[in-house]
Amino acid sequence: MFGFEPYEGIRLGKQLGELVRFFGLGGVFHSDELPNHGIEELDIQQVKKTLELGSKDGFLILAGEQQKIDLVIESIIKRIEDAKIGVPAETRAATSTGETVFLRPRPGASRMYPETDIPPIIVEKNKLEEIQNKIPKSWEETISELQNTYQLNHQLTMQIFDSDYLDLFESICKDKRISPNFVASVLCGTITNLERQGLDSKLLKNNEIEKAFSLLADDKIAKESLEIIFESIMSGKTHTVSEAIEKTSINKVDSSELEKILDELVNANLKIIEEQGPRSIGPLMGIAMKTMRGKVDGQKINQLLEEKIKRKLDSTGQ
Repeated sequence: MFGFEPYEGIRLGKQLGELVRFFGLGGVFHSDELPNHGIEELDIQQVKKTLELGSKDGFLILAGEQQKIDLVIESIIKRIEDAKIGVPAETRAATSTGETVFLRPRPGASRMYPETDIPPIIVEKNKLEEIQNKIPKSWEETISELQNTYQLNHQLTMQIFDSDYLDLFESICKDKRISPNFVASVLCGTITNLERQGLDSKLLKNNEIEKAFSLLADDKIAKESLEIIFESIMSGKTHTVSEAIEKTSINKVDSSELEKILDELVNANLKIIEEQGPRSIGPLMGIAMKTMRGKVDGQKINQLLEEKIKRKLDSTGQ
């Protein structure tokens, strides 16, 4: 067992050698590597005879001062006993080859004594209470509170918590007109996707992100506008939300103008509506979004288009 190698370079005999060097000995000879190091077969047979060893028994040879040897033997016996259980608790050091070697035993309870060089400090009760009130919440408590406060699903909660936008998210969500789920999706989804396209999120400042959400809450821009605005800023084409809105022409379309545009769209595509019926919402929605993406909420366009298509079908008896 001293020479058994379950993994390359890992042997119990080698571990025992590291252990004895901790006590100042040069090493240890174990029977699996003998005869060698000046020890001959005749010497081995004499040791086996003296110790009355069987064919499967092993032995170790140590040399040193008697007082030190006794302590080393005691440690070796404990290490061999520990090997029957598993990996022992000990402090190990990394080597330049990426391995580890025994450094010192792990300290036990007997090592836990007060530091003698530092004078004791008396902590008053009110100070302890103050510290108690400032103890941060655990990771689990923080996640649970975040999820419950903003009614997020677990995945979005984890994403916003692990992102750089947690403080910004909570600041934006103070405006109750904006859905926290939508805010988290934009911060952790839309911006991340733009980054994957090679755009630079460092160009998008937090105050500009807040400004964009504020315009959305005031119904001055559509939800789809956010991605267009952020893409413009992150690409370096513009620097502010106002500049992005101006250069991308995403000013919000009012209701009367929207009605007019959709009426024209429906009348121009009567053949598609007659052929596909209610399913014509798909191709017509695609056409509408090409011209009005970022100017009108997509959900609103979809709702109005469905109503207009239905009325058109009803009028033709389909």
